Amino acid sequence: MEPKRQFLVTHCKKREQLGILSALLEDDTVMELSIEPKETPSLLGNIYIGKVQNLAPQLEAAFVEILPGQICYYSLQEDPKPLVLNRRHKDAKKPLVEGDEILVQVSREALKSKFPAVTSNLNFPGKYLVLTSQHATLGISSKLPQEERNRLRELLAPFVDGSFGLIARTNAAGVEASVLRAELARLKETYTQILEKAKSRTCYSLLSRTEPAFLSSLRQIPKDSLSGILTDDKKLYDDIQAYLRDAQPEDLNKLTLYQDRLLPLTKCYSLEKALEDGLRERVWLKSGGYLVIQPTEALTVVDVNTGKYEGGKKKQQTFRKINQEAARETARQLRLRNLSGIILIDFIDMEKKEDRLELLELLAGELKKDPIKAVLVDMTKLNLVELTRKKARKSLAEQWEDLGNGCKTQDSLLK
Repeated sequence: MEPKRQFLVTHCKKREQLGILSALLEDDTVMELSIEPKETPSLLGNIYIGKVQNLAPQLEAAFVEILPGQICYYSLQEDPKPLVLNRRHKDAKKPLVEGDEILVQVSREALKSKFPAVTSNLNFPGKYLVLTSQHATLGISSKLPQEERNRLRELLAPFVDGSFGLIARTNAAGVEASVLRAELARLKETYTQILEKAKSRTCYSLLSRTEPAFLSSLRQIPKDSLSGILTDDKKLYDDIQAYLRDAQPEDLNKLTLYQDRLLPLTKCYSLEKALEDGLRERVWLKSGGYLVIQPTEALTVVDVNTGKYEGGKKKQQTFRKINQEAARETARQLRLRNLSGIILIDFIDMEKKEDRLELLELLAGELKKDPIKAVLVDMTKLNLVELTRKKARKSLAEQWEDLGNGCKTQDSLLK
């Protein structure tokens, strides 16, 4: 059974810098948080005409400048067919040479010490479909049942003619053919307009600015489970309303402007506490145990501790209970903090093999609820559980650090 989902958008403040805070609640529990500076939105999803500054043959990569001083990483291994607009050397046989001007989209934000990543495989996401400029095939969400996958494949295959690729999202389940065709027509028109613009624009031109992160998050919510959209800001209300009219008219009646001055939105839905919890290293469990979550440069480590439990005859039974609660909470914290890359979980050691297998099965089930791809790899010989989560946006801690140029977290969390 799908949980009841509410989507909230408000403002947060760090010293004098305002940010936009969005939150997804599932059955009244905050599952996801995102912060974006109000004045300096993310580059993620933007499309530019960039210039190749230098090549890294040993990495099969190039470094592309999309704005003066803004260098990005382009993987020729992952994207071997760059969209070259202005060739520096007409007779060059290499995919790229220094000085080439190419059409690129920011596919990953700067993460820790890494440059942002760009690609020539342009993506145009809709509520139900994603159009891609390369990889001209039809993909169907693996989360859909086989019968629905077959329906969508039969419906969409005739439109994939080799000029673009198409992905049917999980949200496409049960959507009428006319609705899918209308969205596909909008996505194709956007793609065509970008290609036309690129022919006449100069280097470093921004051809398409991505929508704000809170609108991208709203679009990803499963269509049948969204019960309400709330904001306490009239400008944000107008922005969301305009987006819904264009992309999700069926959800217009779910949008509400929150106007209770006695009980602010952030207090009513405990957003301040959720943000504080998402930035703390220690997370307490109801059983009395706790998690210690420590992101490092290479990976994130989650340590499960017994906490207030002092032992007893039913020690293994208690360890099993704490570990199961820890598995559920760890899956939630990965979403709440937007942690990515390699993640190691050090659960409390359990003697029975069946208890360990049960724990892995439980964790795998919780990870399947995550809209961002997360893969449970295995349990190592040292009883460490290894998993990976796809990298895209910055973690919640990095988003908060960026707001206000690295102020400490105790500085005015919310306005």
